[in-house]
Amino acid sequence: MNNRAFSLDALRGYAIITMILSGTIASGVLPGWMYHAQLPPPAHQFDPGVYGITWVDLVFPFFLFAMGAAFPFSIGNKYEKGISKWKLTGDSLLRGVRLTFFAIFIQHMYPWVTSSPQDTSAWLLAIFAFLLMFPMFMRIPLEMRKWQRTAIELAAYAVGIFLLLTVSYAKDRTFSLSFSNIIILVLANMAIFGSVAYILTIGNKWARIGILPFVMAVFLGSNTEGSWIKEVMDFSPVPWMYKFYYLKYLFIVIPGSIAGGYLKEWLGKKTDAPVQRDEKRRLPFILLLSVGIIVFNLYGLYMRYLVLNLIGTILLLACLYYLLWKTEGNNAAYWRKLFTAGTYLLMLGLFFEAYEGGIRKDHSTYSYYFVTSGLAFMALIAFSIMCDVYRWKALTTPLQMAGQNPMIAYVAPQLLVMPILNLTGLAAYLNLLSENAWLGFLRGVIVTTLAVLVAMGFTKIKWFWRT
Repeated sequence: MNNRAFSLDALRGYAIITMILSGTIASGVLPGWMYHAQLPPPAHQFDPGVYGITWVDLVFPFFLFAMGAAFPFSIGNKYEKGISKWKLTGDSLLRGVRLTFFAIFIQHMYPWVTSSPQDTSAWLLAIFAFLLMFPMFMRIPLEMRKWQRTAIELAAYAVGIFLLLTVSYAKDRTFSLSFSNIIILVLANMAIFGSVAYILTIGNKWARIGILPFVMAVFLGSNTEGSWIKEVMDFSPVPWMYKFYYLKYLFIVIPGSIAGGYLKEWLGKKTDAPVQRDEKRRLPFILLLSVGIIVFNLYGLYMRYLVLNLIGTILLLACLYYLLWKTEGNNAAYWRKLFTAGTYLLMLGLFFEAYEGGIRKDHSTYSYYFVTSGLAFMALIAFSIMCDVYRWKALTTPLQMAGQNPMIAYVAPQLLVMPILNLTGLAAYLNLLSENAWLGFLRGVIVTTLAVLVAMGFTKIKWFWRT
């Protein structure tokens, strides 16, 4: 029996695919809810006075949640095999460093960074950078000694560093450690601090949760001038890599690690027994309610129907509670755990909504952390049903395969797909799809599909980037 966490792969894949889609749809021509709430069309200028969230604002927290949910598998399994906490901590630190390099490298290799306007040399450099990351981050599928693998990896890094230091950048830009991809940089910090938090509290999720009030205390007290709390907040020996500010995302990663623990426990008890009749009868409603709670909150919070959203959410949660507690079986027991944690976080986030003016992604609020974490628990219930019970392979396989190779999918649009389209002249046709909302969305779908196919292809041949 294959006990791989397919629902977690699918959640991660959904996050990375929608991340690509949100970044490739045409600007300015779509309605406001198709973009980050604080970057409304048509100008897309940052406005922190806009409150609410859209589906785009769920993308990053869902990915962070999936990252935390993987800890019981990536770290927990190693610990169970006897690897020491010191070794696991060292591995986490190394992973964070590698992700930091990844964040710096890709940001400097984007075509619009190396050339303005973009030209053939910039597109070819982007493709070369994409290919160069395979020996950096992939275990080469050939029989060779360990020192040979290490030599190839170090040589690839050396070439990458040479490129960073010698490329002629556009607009008088020069190489800078501080110029990096912020999404990947946050992931690097979570790879270190989220992993260490998990390592220190393996087997004690309450101790892990207990870390969060201390992080909150630093944020709440950091505006007091002259306090040691402010010193902690402002201190950074490597500001281009670490800022205490990034640790706010532990409010999403740590709940994710709790969900991963529930998932791992369920997989250990999973059987191939057929779904019971009463469970089968309720499954469609459990799935619809799990997804419905996410959609309803996106609508209510974006439109600012706050009282209606609160009442409606309570009613939907009550209906889902009734169905889950009326359903027997190992699946339902697992979903009840996800539901309980998700409900607590979602309701906590809605009660925090008025604090800091209202929920928003930027600058992120406590309501945002709690609401998105709660919705991620609901999403994991939905993907568990789709992947593990219904087994809708036509729908979930692309999500799972992209989720197993997320970093390839993430960089493919700008370092492979668009450069190839520009070199072949096809990008000119793609640019025509910016005339109206439907065509603008179709543009994003085309680029996203091509990027996902690239990631799926490398997953199929088992070429994974281990960032």
